[in-house]
Amino acid sequence: MRDPRVVSQSPNCGRVCRVDRGDGNSSAKGTQFTEEKFGQAEKTELDAHFESLLARADSTKNWTEKILRQTEVLLQPNPSARVEEFLYEKLDRKVPSRVTNGELLAQYMAEAASELGPTTPYGKTLIKVAEAEKRLGAAERDFIHTASINFLTPLRNFLEGDWKTISKERRLLQNRRLDLDASKARLKKAKAAEAKATTVPDFQETRPRNYILSASASALWNDEVDKAEQELRVAQTEFDRQAEVTRLLLEGISSTHVNHLRCLHEFVESQTTYYAQCYRHMLDLQKQLGSSQGAIFPGTFVGTTEPTSPTLSSTSPTTAAATMPMGPSVADLAPPGEAALRLEEVAPPASGTRKARVLYDYEAADSSELALLADELITVYSLPGMDPDWLIGERGNKKGKVPVTYLELLS
Repeated sequence: MRDPRVVSQSPNCGRVCRVDRGDGNSSAKGTQFTEEKFGQAEKTELDAHFESLLARADSTKNWTEKILRQTEVLLQPNPSARVEEFLYEKLDRKVPSRVTNGELLAQYMAEAASELGPTTPYGKTLIKVAEAEKRLGAAERDFIHTASINFLTPLRNFLEGDWKTISKERRLLQNRRLDLDASKARLKKAKAAEAKATTVPDFQETRPRNYILSASASALWNDEVDKAEQELRVAQTEFDRQAEVTRLLLEGISSTHVNHLRCLHEFVESQTTYYAQCYRHMLDLQKQLGSSQGAIFPGTFVGTTEPTSPTLSSTSPTTAAATMPMGPSVADLAPPGEAALRLEEVAPPASGTRKARVLYDYEAADSSELALLADELITVYSLPGMDPDWLIGERGNKKGKVPVTYLELLS
């Protein structure tokens, strides 16, 4: 039986000449890939739009990985804990609940207060701070949980799902492209051999057998060209089909961007909520410590230290409060029960007042404070002896204390 790879027999030496058509096997693709690397073979180039889709997909994948890793560091700075969580996820097991640093600090402070004396000034303060740290730890836990679900999980799903599918189809497209270029190379070689075989034989040759063999070789090469052309058509069809499949997946990156944009908004919302909760907890703690400090250290006020030469350009709330015009002293007001009444009777200082824009909504804790709405303009000034983190605010005929951190003082 004839070896299908035999093409012709040399009329001069009788050696068997073979050509390996490859039929799309790994050997032909390997040869094509190697020759491309050395610049010895032609390569089918993709169109510019397709190349831009590939570049955008690669960029999306790379930046998604970086954002994912750094967000994991933000939410869990401990590398050992991150490795542990990664292993639990790979084993498809629930990650055990972990105490946050704030909750651990709260636990230590509470135990210290219990041992040092919960009725002492130091013990009482430790208890108050411990309660605030515990609330901060709970807020942090909620933030980590929300951010993991709404932001980290979608990023991981893209890298472990959609991107793996895209990578698989791109590898398949590369194989189809190598098959196509290998088929082109085989057809080119077959046509060159056919042209050489059809050259006019030397009729002065004393052995007529040579002419017969040349005619037989020409027929064989003609058949080889037909087969190579058929292989090329098949390879071109498969390449075009795979290119279209890959193109559709790459164009789907736009939908990925839209999904990641929505997740990013949710991450920002959860982070905003977390920091707002932290601010409220610390503001409450500051009020508690400020109200008890007068009893602990009579004759002193929280943050009464003022710079010797304050400037209006300073952005510090304490400095800003120190530069405000001063009115009657808080010590001149009535007892706490009548503070709201006497505060209404306080007149603005003779040296003038300042305007301020409200940055955030603020709900008054008691009748001595003024409720605020974001973006509204109010008149503010300070009173001697006041906590520098607070000012007196006026809006129409209403008056009350307002926190400096909620204001943008206007020049």
